[in-house]
Amino acid sequence: MTVDRIFPTPQTADFIDAVEDFATRTMDPVVDQYERESRYPDGLFQKLGEIGLLSLPFAEDVGGMGQPYESYLQVLEQIAQHWSSVATAVSVHTMATSAVVKHGTAEQQERFLPRMLDGSAIGGYSLSEPHAGSDVAALQCRAQPQDGGYRISGEKSWITHGGKADLYILFARTGHGSRGVSAFIAPGETEGLSFSPSLDKMGLSAVPTASAYWDDALIDADRLLGHEGGGLSIALGALDSGRLGIAAIATGLAQAALDLAVRYAKEREAFGRAILDHQGIAFMLADMAAAVDGARAMYTDAARRRDLGLPFTRQASVAKLVATDAAMKVTTDAVQVLGGAGYTRDYPAERYMREAKVMQIFEGTNQIQRLVIARQLAS
Repeated sequence: MTVDRIFPTPQTADFIDAVEDFATRTMDPVVDQYERESRYPDGLFQKLGEIGLLSLPFAEDVGGMGQPYESYLQVLEQIAQHWSSVATAVSVHTMATSAVVKHGTAEQQERFLPRMLDGSAIGGYSLSEPHAGSDVAALQCRAQPQDGGYRISGEKSWITHGGKADLYILFARTGHGSRGVSAFIAPGETEGLSFSPSLDKMGLSAVPTASAYWDDALIDADRLLGHEGGGLSIALGALDSGRLGIAAIATGLAQAALDLAVRYAKEREAFGRAILDHQGIAFMLADMAAAVDGARAMYTDAARRRDLGLPFTRQASVAKLVATDAAMKVTTDAVQVLGGAGYTRDYPAERYMREAKVMQIFEGTNQIQRLVIARQLAS
């Protein structure tokens, strides 16, 4: 359902309506089947690009829609109400696009941005490694300079759209310490690059999450993003915005679970009346609604700070923490409201609960968010 919100621009409402219409026609009929079969929705990303949803938060002078980040997050939340896997892939694609917008040369922007903004080229983000998730400075994948390019060797993990993306924002070590990490716009098809099969995940199964294996693979020197050794600041800067994306997705997922629970509680009768009329269920639903509204308020506040050019690192971590914890509780409570029916695959409540769990883990676990918040308070 479309939630009653205050929109930052008049165009935001139009984009929300476009998402609702598109999702109702093309996503809702297939989401359950595709998630059960771990089936990738070929062509869907391109359609999202065609209706302008991949270019929302980017300036018009680079081909974007020039909308505030708050508008983009509201649209992302709306997508997540219908299909969290797709919303997560959009969030990652936006992180990759943002890296090119903020740090790419004019030549790189001209070369890559048009196709990323219209959805004909999918962007991935290749940061994590098996032993370096939240600890970005511990990366071991290496980029060895050589005439005309870099030889990449190592393993990257937890890549959304891994094996499907056309390009990846790749982080690899070119030196020592925190200043020895560099970023690259790496092609998805490179001799010496291979991918694992998609992980057999608990949820978000329709979009692959894979590892990448770089076996002395050569990429051209003009693929370096920013300056050599500047990768850590690129990665950390992107994470703040990425965390807001996950907060919006978690809020959309929680809203979908709340809507399902309310519909069921209106229809299901016990002791001669709808279970919504029983105080125990009514109060549970009220708490769920409060949690969703609180999560939305948190990411909106952080997004407004970002749009105003104010620091928002702490607010982004708070939003990610609050929204994903809320999603876990609301989806679990939705299963409880549905009772035995909620434990079956006849309803999407159990899928919502499985999908919510990973929200507390990626883009920095919620334990890491608490660490970020504490450090910000101490600074």
